[in-house]
Amino acid sequence: MSYSIAIDGPAGAGKSTIAKTIAKKLNFIYVDTGAMYRAMGLYFLRQGVTDESVMEERCKEAAITIKYKDGEQQVILNGENVNSLIRREEVGKMASVVAKLKAVRYQLVELQRELAETADVIMDGRDIGTYVLPDAQIKIYLTASSRVRANRRYLELREKGMPCDLDQIEADIIARDEQDMNREFAPLRQADDAILVDSSEMSKDDVVEKVISIYNNISKVGNTCGN
Repeated sequence: MSYSIAIDGPAGAGKSTIAKTIAKKLNFIYVDTGAMYRAMGLYFLRQGVTDESVMEERCKEAAITIKYKDGEQQVILNGENVNSLIRREEVGKMASVVAKLKAVRYQLVELQRELAETADVIMDGRDIGTYVLPDAQIKIYLTASSRVRANRRYLELREKGMPCDLDQIEADIIARDEQDMNREFAPLRQADDAILVDSSEMSKDDVVEKVISIYNNISKVGNTCGN
């Protein structure tokens, strides 16, 4: 039987970084669902499509798959590895737009569930515990204050030598939170059985240690119950 860990939370909470680290420590497959939506966003940016009804009609034209090479996830858009292209700010904003469209979500969620059925996975996103994997054995809701999340993104962009403004980054994050939490289909929210982890005053290592501790405790109880 495969094992699933779901990590949900708002933009900039560190979900991907934490999930990747935990996946390596537990020998799980990391599925970056946000990257899949970013790939869809990249597709429509390239096409110059902004009308949501057109996006719903044409999303099937974007063949998005996940491959693994040397243990690293590759996001493939119509045969092209787009890992290096999907982290731009404009792609992230478009991803938030396409993620609320039912046709897009149905298309990508089907692939995500197939991956979870065949392997031990850790997934992060906005609706993993509430919609994609409602039966995940462990659900984490990872968050942090908007200022902390903005500052993390600011430092990341500065390190890459990219011009950025902290206040504008925070404004964008707040706007994205609002959009994600109020979208009609599968909005961002904490699952009833998810464990809240606020990383505002925690280091990456602290968060990883906490989640692995939760996993060890829950899996130990599960093994005891099964014996």
